[in-house]
Amino acid sequence: QGQLVESGGGLVQAGGSLRLSCAASGGISRINMGWYRQAPGKQRELVATITSGFITKYDDSVKGRFTISRSNAKNTVYLQMNSLKPDDTAVYYCNVVGYNSGTYYPVGSWGQGTQVTVSS
Repeated sequence: QGQLVESGGGLVQAGGSLRLSCAASGGISRINMGWYRQAPGKQRELVATITSGFITKYDDSVKGRFTISRSNAKNTVYLQMNSLKPDDTAVYYCNVVGYNSGTYYPVGSWGQGTQVTVSS
């Protein structure tokens, strides 16, 4: 998949929406992808995954509010974030994910991420 570049973050009021993009420099059609986030002082956490077969999975904290999708033709993965809360404030990263024993794990190096700030 080559390099991954995240974009689309910004400052938004609580209840607002943002759409993040993760552009890969190589093909991603056979790769499982995930969106992670890291809030200040906290560990990076996985929020959503999408398999090569378009099966999606979400952390309970974002279920029903976030939607992960992909365009293999554009080598891009998206994260549509609705009904944003101040607790969603974090730097958001995408990465290739592996799967083992019911757990997804990141594969490869991290990009620069994109900052999402939700004001109350």
